[in-house]
Amino acid sequence: MKNSMRMHSAILKVGVSAITLALGSVMICAPAALAADAIISGVVKDASGAPMGGVTVSAKAAGSTITTSVYTDEQGAYYFPGLPAGNYRLRAQAVTYETATNMVAADGKAKQDFAMKPIKDFVKQLPGDILLAALPSDTPEDARMHRLVRSNCTACHSASYVLQHRFDEEGWFKILGWMKQVNVYGIKADRPPQDVIDHNQKELAAYLARARGPGESSMKFDKMRPRPSGEAARVVFREYDVPVNPLSGLPDKTTTNDGSDWALGTPSGIGSVVHDSWVDRDGNPWFTTNVPNRTSSLTKIDAKNGELKNFRLPGPGGFAGPTHGMTIDPKGLIWFNVNTGKGGLGRMDPKTEKVDVFTPPEGMMPTGGATTVDYDGKGRIWVSAPEGALMFDPVAEKFSEFKSPTFKTPNGNGVTYGIAADRDGKGWWAQMALDIIGIGDPSTGKSSDLKLLPIKSELDLLSPSDRAFYDKAVAPDFNAPTPWQQGPRRMGTDKNADILYIAASWGGHFVKVNTKTNETTTIPLPNPKANLPYHVHVDSKGAAWTNMWMTDQVARYNPTDNKWTLFDLPTRGGEVRYLSIMETEKGAQVALPYFRANKVAVMTFRSEADMQSARAAAQ
Repeated sequence: MKNSMRMHSAILKVGVSAITLALGSVMICAPAALAADAIISGVVKDASGAPMGGVTVSAKAAGSTITTSVYTDEQGAYYFPGLPAGNYRLRAQAVTYETATNMVAADGKAKQDFAMKPIKDFVKQLPGDILLAALPSDTPEDARMHRLVRSNCTACHSASYVLQHRFDEEGWFKILGWMKQVNVYGIKADRPPQDVIDHNQKELAAYLARARGPGESSMKFDKMRPRPSGEAARVVFREYDVPVNPLSGLPDKTTTNDGSDWALGTPSGIGSVVHDSWVDRDGNPWFTTNVPNRTSSLTKIDAKNGELKNFRLPGPGGFAGPTHGMTIDPKGLIWFNVNTGKGGLGRMDPKTEKVDVFTPPEGMMPTGGATTVDYDGKGRIWVSAPEGALMFDPVAEKFSEFKSPTFKTPNGNGVTYGIAADRDGKGWWAQMALDIIGIGDPSTGKSSDLKLLPIKSELDLLSPSDRAFYDKAVAPDFNAPTPWQQGPRRMGTDKNADILYIAASWGGHFVKVNTKTNETTTIPLPNPKANLPYHVHVDSKGAAWTNMWMTDQVARYNPTDNKWTLFDLPTRGGEVRYLSIMETEKGAQVALPYFRANKVAVMTFRSEADMQSARAAAQ
């Protein structure tokens, strides 16, 4: 299929033909899907013969790049939706039990039961929230160390990745010494050591050695969360494998551990290229790539067979133009940030696969860094920029600039991360390192600030000397916050109401903002000390969804009854940093990009009537 791309600036428009050659399209083939004529079902029981509800059961056909996962009901029974005929590897998993596997030839109706056996050493199976909750925090000093681990030692990776290992005090001290020098990708950064880890390195090493050292552990694994039930046990996941980045140096296109087998622990993330993801109106997932590569800026996945189609925009140094944030507007157009020499905004029409790139004029901020994108109620697109945000009018093809009133501080600068736009046309952006929300109002052309308050309970744990150190020495940092910071990451607005939800990741809560009055309300997550929200997406019914990125769970908050529903993911250590929901007449699809496990997952829903039909089909 022919692809075309146009690039724009406020001064110059470049013709389509001149740029088309720069856009590559690479096909990565998977086996074609056959008719859905295989019905796989079975029952999962424990060693005593008792049925086990909420067990994750996954099926992957030989040679396929798609894994389908379901959950057992209260009677321990599971029912897959119709699948293409083939030979499937089935895997049943539950925390504290051995992984159970079997091969099934599925053509028509196939049944496979499992008997789960307990496992003695289950730490590698555990998601990050359970590991965090198990760390000692009963004394004031342990509580202070717990907070530092939660905010500073897991700022760029899940707690499960590091705590699945054991080291003595010297080993932990060396690891902390490396952590304080590297960036989010584990690459040593050309900058001074992170102040918070550097200041607390000795105490943290001793604390971690006591919890995850070679001797007896001080961790308490007495708060295992319940397995899925009810609505959460009726969902279906389809996970699409993504080849690893060829520049990673790995010998194969896949990794030995992609999180599918929990017994292997949380994967390393080496070679991962997945960042943000959406499902288009035809049901096909798309994702952005923010790591240096020569293959793709934006990738489409064929939902039926897992085939990948890469769209390469020319970037600096011969690499593909890096992308990070994306959204799909009400017209079905994909918007994403991209750097083709200067950070700009890309637009993809999924129907025609035609790409336009718009670049801010000289003298205006570029997009850049950990950029995020959203649309407002007036049809305009908002995209984050290092010192604030940009608003783009697609009709006039014009950018407007909104700079953060508070950007420079005595200790360093605050940088924009998450962005959201409301139904009245205002833009909201998070200066994560400063606990400040910027607000851009197109009606006045001005920007203002909304300051989030410090967490008092954390301030109370600090000694006077510690407080003096933090007040004087610590520079704002995305990944090394002070203990009292809330950490606003990525945000979402209710497009049908005057509501903004902020994912306060270091605080373990939502900040709900009235976009008319700026009045704020704090909404704790179910486990504030371990549920760290990363992004918020508000659906058409007003429910606020968040990816609690260390938990391998997705949470939905219903504001009408103030209740949470938690959905377990089938992969361990996925480290989801974004979520989106495509709602059509066919139903809702939740797209979940696995940043660490290098997959894209799509969650769909089954009603109780759907389950009755599945039971009937299996019988």
